[in-house]
Amino acid sequence: MTEPGLSADSPFFCTPPLRTALRPSNESPMPTFAPEQPARGFRHASVLLDGAVEGLVHDPQGAYLDGTFGRGGHSRAILARLTSQGRLLAIDRDPQAVAEAAAIDDPRFFIEQGEFANLGEIVDRHGLYGRLAGVLLDVGVSSPQLDDPQRGFSFLRDGPLDMRMDPTRGESAADFLARANEGELAAVFKAYGEERFARRLARAIVARRPERPFARTADLAEVVKAAHPAWEKGKHPATRVFQALRIQVNGELQQLDAALEAALEALAPGGHLVVISFHSLEDRRVKRFIRDHVRGDTDLPRGMPIRDDQLKRRLASLGKARRPSAEEIQENPRARSAVMRMARKQY
Repeated sequence: MTEPGLSADSPFFCTPPLRTALRPSNESPMPTFAPEQPARGFRHASVLLDGAVEGLVHDPQGAYLDGTFGRGGHSRAILARLTSQGRLLAIDRDPQAVAEAAAIDDPRFFIEQGEFANLGEIVDRHGLYGRLAGVLLDVGVSSPQLDDPQRGFSFLRDGPLDMRMDPTRGESAADFLARANEGELAAVFKAYGEERFARRLARAIVARRPERPFARTADLAEVVKAAHPAWEKGKHPATRVFQALRIQVNGELQQLDAALEAALEALAPGGHLVVISFHSLEDRRVKRFIRDHVRGDTDLPRGMPIRDDQLKRRLASLGKARRPSAEEIQENPRARSAVMRMARKQY
């Protein structure tokens, strides 16, 4: 069963568009780490664009949610596949992304600023809870955020040590580094960056902190680089620390868990869920979420006779995980770690 087109008296039509709503001297020198994409123009290419939209849009008259608008690549492609009866609601927590959405002049399109963990509440305000034909979540940080030094996401360009996806709310990376003790820092680096030398790097940060607070990305990157004993080939030694701080500051994994649960409830029976993730911490969560709902209720006494419909299988997997083609990776190197998983809601 797919979500039919919405009539003119649907609550969706009643809501106005919210368009702006110290390494030893005998070691090899540090290799050069060049940016993957030029910063000029903050170029952004939506990853797995065609495959994601094809997997998402199964009813051109349906209502869809783009839970991570970014710079609108996926949203524009979704709108191109919808009829005049179709509708698209988008969400992004980044004020710059929401401002970018003002360029889309389309009566079928609405956007709200907010966290996708709260997508259930946002969808409900538009009268679409339980009626969506599809939900797309493109998880992680966007290229414009990485490429803008003022956002503080990248160790390749010096800027304020911020890292918040919504710079108007919450604790910045600099604030967290100023208050966290060595144990807290090590736990974050290990859990969210999968950094083998988490304790060593945390100790170096805490030791330097009394001399001068960490306020710039380049300063933090240099301290981590000097303290890191084992550089991975082709990867800056601060990569995992920066990833961990970003995830901590934005609560990314907790956001993802909440968004997956909310998306399942917001979908209509037959609706499609499409999730694109960019590192193993995210993808493991998405994979487990889909697997568990495909299997259904497995916490039953062994040998107990039960009908299949009693297993509460709420999702059906739509094929295997998909990854970018070699051509897409060549065009956009940041796509290389992307994984896309899709599922259909059963009930």
